[in-house]
Amino acid sequence: MTIKVVIVDDSALIRSVMSEIVNSQPDMEVVGVAPDPLVARELIKKTNPDVLTLDVEMPKMDGLDFLEKLMRLRPMPVLMVSSLTERGSEITMRALELGAVDFVTKPKLSIQTGMREYAELIADKIRAASRARIRPRSVHQGPQAPVLPALRSPLTSSEKLIIIGASTGGTEAIREFLMQMPSDCPGILIAQHMPEGFTSSFARRLDSLCKISVSEAVGGERVLPGHAYIAPGHSHLLLARSGANYVTRIEQTPPVNRHRPSVDVLFRSAAEAAGKNAVGVILTGMGKDGAAGMLEMRNAGAHNFAQDEASCVVFGMPREAIALGAAHEVAPLTALPGLVLGHLAAHGGRALRV
Repeated sequence: MTIKVVIVDDSALIRSVMSEIVNSQPDMEVVGVAPDPLVARELIKKTNPDVLTLDVEMPKMDGLDFLEKLMRLRPMPVLMVSSLTERGSEITMRALELGAVDFVTKPKLSIQTGMREYAELIADKIRAASRARIRPRSVHQGPQAPVLPALRSPLTSSEKLIIIGASTGGTEAIREFLMQMPSDCPGILIAQHMPEGFTSSFARRLDSLCKISVSEAVGGERVLPGHAYIAPGHSHLLLARSGANYVTRIEQTPPVNRHRPSVDVLFRSAAEAAGKNAVGVILTGMGKDGAAGMLEMRNAGAHNFAQDEASCVVFGMPREAIALGAAHEVAPLTALPGLVLGHLAAHGGRALRV
């Protein structure tokens, strides 16, 4: 089945480049291009596309306003195309909250050597978007799940760790997970597939919404209770030991599973450094990154959770982890925070170092 794509961008050059990329794929075609949301609205009615690519900054109607109306009136998979600027990244984070499936950065048209990799990235993201479960968000949405009760034992917070990996749909899944975490929860390390320049905006947004402190990891930080550390978009994030403490480590080694940061890299480091003191969580995402690393965590004594298919935007990474036998429990996203903290409370206290 051919994936029908509509491209919306005010730049004629970007529309041309994106069209060439899409039409070069054997399983997709551009059925329309639009310079602004007003033209796009008519094209959507006419062509009924499977995926819409949308520039975040548009003339005549703001891209976010258009996205919000679209997800309310005609929900469909939307892939945002964002500029590599601070404003662009902030708008992109908001677009993901409004229901966009994923995003790509605008191509650097002056660098032809990277265009093949860029074309593969766009094609992969369009394929993932075409299979995504769309969950429109609106101002009428129900209340956010409450923050869970504090852990009773301070030793549980200081000895245990929560290690999270995600990809497509993960920004919202991570937000929902972290917003339920109490201020004394164990330290959390997160690998989310996201390019450089966007992870800092992602961390700032989460920090403003959550009871815990959320920051982009810089390497060498002591991992503290009530804090979450997000892998920067340019590097792998690893867990390491320094004496009696857990610390973060940043490495710019080659991509793993085509990703840097890679979930496998983080999970494997947690297996080695924390063993049974870690709890692994794999969330929505395209591909298989994290599955093998989560199995290593399980073999090292960690207890692992996977998001279930019904609540995933893309059931790729959790499915692969489940198929490998890496997950102990599979549950909906809304239930995962409580299950993780429940397990930690039941198995807390001063665990043995490994």
